[in-house]
Amino acid sequence: MEVTRIRALRGPNLWSRHTAMEAVVSCASTERAMADLPGFETRLRALCPAIGALRPASPTSQVTLAHVLEAATLALQAQAGCPVTFSRTAETSEDGIYQVVVEYSEEAVGRMALDVACELIAAALADQPFDSVAAIQRMRELDEDERLGPSTGAIVYAAVARGIPYRRLTQGSLVQFGWGSRQRRIQAAEIDATSAVSEAIAQDKDLTKQLLHAAGVPVPRGRPVTDMDDAWAVANEVGLPVVVKPQDGNQGKGVTVNIVTREHLEVAYRAAAEIGQVMVESFLPGNDYRMLVVGHQLVAAARRDPPNVIGDGEHTVQQLVQLVNSDPRRGDGHATSLTKIRFDDIAVARLHAQGLQPDSVPEKGCRVVLRNNANLSTGGSATDVTEDVHPEVAARAVAAARMIGLDVCGVDIVCESVLRPLEEQHGGVVEVNAAPGLRMHLSPSFGKGRLVGEAIVNSIFPPGNDGRIPVIAVTGTNGKTTTARLITHLLASTGLRVGMTNTDGVYVNGKQTDSGDCSGPRSARNVLMHPEVDAAVFETARGGILREGLGFDRCQVAVVTNIGVGDHLGLNYITTVDDLAVLKRVIVQNVAPTGYAVLNAADPITAAMASSCPGSVIYFAADRNHPVMATHRAQGHRTVYVDGDAVIAADGARRERFPLRGIPITRNGVIGFQVENAMAAVAAAWGAGLSWDAVRSGLASFLNDADNAPGRFNVMDYCGATVIADYGHNPDAMRALVSAVDAMPAKRRMVVISCAGDRRDQDISDQTMILGDAFDSVVLYEDACQRGRADGEVFKLMREGLVNAKRARDVVEIRGEFTAIDQALARLEPGDLCLVLVDQVEDALAHLAQRCAAAQRAEGVATTG
Repeated sequence: MEVTRIRALRGPNLWSRHTAMEAVVSCASTERAMADLPGFETRLRALCPAIGALRPASPTSQVTLAHVLEAATLALQAQAGCPVTFSRTAETSEDGIYQVVVEYSEEAVGRMALDVACELIAAALADQPFDSVAAIQRMRELDEDERLGPSTGAIVYAAVARGIPYRRLTQGSLVQFGWGSRQRRIQAAEIDATSAVSEAIAQDKDLTKQLLHAAGVPVPRGRPVTDMDDAWAVANEVGLPVVVKPQDGNQGKGVTVNIVTREHLEVAYRAAAEIGQVMVESFLPGNDYRMLVVGHQLVAAARRDPPNVIGDGEHTVQQLVQLVNSDPRRGDGHATSLTKIRFDDIAVARLHAQGLQPDSVPEKGCRVVLRNNANLSTGGSATDVTEDVHPEVAARAVAAARMIGLDVCGVDIVCESVLRPLEEQHGGVVEVNAAPGLRMHLSPSFGKGRLVGEAIVNSIFPPGNDGRIPVIAVTGTNGKTTTARLITHLLASTGLRVGMTNTDGVYVNGKQTDSGDCSGPRSARNVLMHPEVDAAVFETARGGILREGLGFDRCQVAVVTNIGVGDHLGLNYITTVDDLAVLKRVIVQNVAPTGYAVLNAADPITAAMASSCPGSVIYFAADRNHPVMATHRAQGHRTVYVDGDAVIAADGARRERFPLRGIPITRNGVIGFQVENAMAAVAAAWGAGLSWDAVRSGLASFLNDADNAPGRFNVMDYCGATVIADYGHNPDAMRALVSAVDAMPAKRRMVVISCAGDRRDQDISDQTMILGDAFDSVVLYEDACQRGRADGEVFKLMREGLVNAKRARDVVEIRGEFTAIDQALARLEPGDLCLVLVDQVEDALAHLAQRCAAAQRAEGVATTG
């Protein structure tokens, strides 16, 4: 067994809506079937008992090593604590080649699981030992490093529950919620509305105290110190006991409380000095409380207790700490609900204050405190007290957050009880935190967990706002680029700033931001990350879906123009039109429940996708009486069709009419495929909620020139001859182009064509066969890139298609696209028509424009002379 390729499918894909690893696996015939490997399954399960039942894809097939790889990869992730359930193994058209797909929650863990599963299978085959426990532990540690921490995770899960899309911008806790101009960002529990100034104030504990005191919030006395002697002087000024902490710190690092001796102060000073400038302030007696303020509201409160152990009369203090730290809820970082207790110099100093040593054996029931501060990050525990907080205490916490300017704020209060106002018990606010940890509120050691993630999400996305912008995905064999451009134009005509991706590049609000084939998920994600995008239109090509899945979780409108032959069939195990349809159907399967699929009713394969749509369907076809159209319309659903000289949008008894003379790209309805593109765009705009006036004005102002739709039936004049430039590149496109040019008058018809080398032999010869029946002269040229073909091979295949041509008698071969164009132009006479099937779209169009302009200037000079 050999894994020949691995892909991470990071969005909805051919197999499922889950993120998944896809591996291409080659199984040798001698080791393919598990039944032919005596003792293998027994050895496998002995090495990893967690592997589930091994089942073939169908009752008539057998379990192969590829199926074992699938089951092992899934089981290993599940054992490591990853929430994964989906997997599948599919046979390909090649003998012994399989596609293994396994869901992952973290990509790095999914890759590791695949690698470990391969090692496991190899060990079982060779009857060698394999430490599955150690492997699972490595995966568990990697998962803890990779996955979102509890604070960020709680916010993300709350957003997902409301249907708000998210994207991790880093491997850390920086997350984007929503899309485009409606996006918001968080860094852990800190939201983008919080200013850097407010965050800086919260970091400066001395300044924070001054501001809170000015607002009437009780705070402890104290100030920053310069050295140990200064620290001892301040301690005597404010009165022992005191608290020592860094002026600029967080998570309780370097904080020591209840210091009563100079020796203890020296230890505390050194710990705080490692973090930064040191502060000394009076110690407020009582309990340590954390108040979580979101917006202008207290949403949770917890009492934090310092790390401690309870003596049993047998174990030393150090052994008791080790026993407590063995609790699976305690980890080294913030990924678990509790953190392991630190046994450091501060802990030892606290033991000394209690007359104990690390090797002391406390009496049974004796409570030994290992720190005075109660931060969870140093091993403390938390008890929820949200429902006990006195209104005056809550008001003080909110006032502190507002004074500093924090939208999400952790306010640390020390007092005897939160049941009474602070002033009555000499309590006070000792600190505010700009990015408070949420663990103590989500999973307190005691008491009820609070939905603090939901509170934060609701503060940045009020009810009814899911952070989404309209997303329209367009796919198909032909017409998708023009349709995407036309839809973009219709949206922009309403004043929306539209982001568009297609095979020509990325465009934001009419400006090109990237070039090349940008019809994949990465370009889509980049558009959705752009803050100046109000709506997005994505041409969605097959290659991007295969490589990585979709770049979005769902769309408002999915448009499928048609499904035909010749669109890269034979690549990536997509060998039939039905395979292609299943792949392109992915965008339909991921339409929002309130959205629409726009489907070509005249194409049976496309029309059949309706059953896969979670939302509604708008059919379009030129023939209003097509059975699919008639049935859909009779059921009161939306349809778009041609009636006489107009495109009609029908919904029940309502009709909206768009005269074809008002849609320039159709040339008064003469160009059939452009009429289809216009119908698809009208239906998409309808699904997106545009007004009819906006649709009508947008259709009228969209011109089919090289600027609006480069390489899409761009018509030019050359010395009285008509020149048409198009990027058609498959047999269906050739048929559509022939139908269009047949409707245009011409004395003599010429075509300039090449074919991409990565098409099937039959597709290449079919294209010239179709054109040979419609054109008098054919100029063949070889592509700029033959894509794996030898020189002359494409010429030979194109010639074969012209052998039985009914019309073409004049055929020439030319090397070089621009040379071929120039020779074709030189042979044109007034009244002729020349279709140029361009390869290098941008350069070829520029070359044609230059030649046409030069000819026009020459005609002007001749007329003047």
